[in-house]
Amino acid sequence: MESLNIQFDEQGLVPAIVQDVTSGEVLMLAYMNETSLNKTIETKRTWFYSRSRDELWQKGATSGHEQHVKQLYYDCDQDALLVKVEQIGPACHTGANSCFYREVDLGEKPHYDRQIIQEVFESIQDRRDNPKSGSYTNYLFDEGVDKVLKKISEESGEVIIGAKNKDNENLSMEIADLIYHTLVLMAMRGLTIEDVKAVLTERMKGDSDE
Repeated sequence: MESLNIQFDEQGLVPAIVQDVTSGEVLMLAYMNETSLNKTIETKRTWFYSRSRDELWQKGATSGHEQHVKQLYYDCDQDALLVKVEQIGPACHTGANSCFYREVDLGEKPHYDRQIIQEVFESIQDRRDNPKSGSYTNYLFDEGVDKVLKKISEESGEVIIGAKNKDNENLSMEIADLIYHTLVLMAMRGLTIEDVKAVLTERMKGDSDE
């Protein structure tokens, strides 16, 4: 890759971090050589080099869990790659969504997943596509858009009341309810979080131009 001037190591390899383009979740770490990097760019699918098998391999060629490449970056030293992909199915051979599913206990307070809204939305979509008896989400889908709009109106009022009462604990719960019902509406109408992100991104660009 002379045009990119990637600094491959003495084995002709460069580490490639693969990240979900939608959620931002780090999915896996693998290695590319010049040939696999070229094939990745040409096919818009991830290709890697197996150090143990001494051969090229395409992610998902046998499992069907392909990675559709959306963005490709390299770092300041030009010796590491960041590949942002649309992941089809789980990324890890164990069946986990990410290879990084085991966490080291550092004795810190529990942190909250920054991608939780994406996960909730995907759960809502799953309920839409695979109904489950007794599910509140499926109850909303069954009742239809007018029911969801009513809930959004009610939750908006609760958010206002929580803010006026300066009750942050209650306010956070009401905002969570409002977001949840808004996500249900989005799923009903076929919108995605990416659609909303695109609007916010354009607005941010507008702010930066002022």
